[in-house]
Amino acid sequence: MKKETKIIAGVLAGAALGAAVALILSSDKNSEVKDKVADWFCDLIDSSKDKLAGVTDKVKDTISKVTA
Repeated sequence: MKKETKIIAGVLAGAALGAAVALILSSDKNSEVKDKVADWFCDLIDSSKDKLAGVTDKVKDTISKVTA
């Protein structure tokens, strides 16, 4: 393929992908998908906070042992 043909194909593929993402994100029927993604992110954040709190406690314990 010529260079110009590859560029045109890339632009068209990008436009199609962008249109598909826009339809998925803006559709009322896909509110369940949006809710699932939002719930997943909230669970991920909560899990990260719990792990960080555990690491913080371990660091504090180690520091107190070293300074004692």
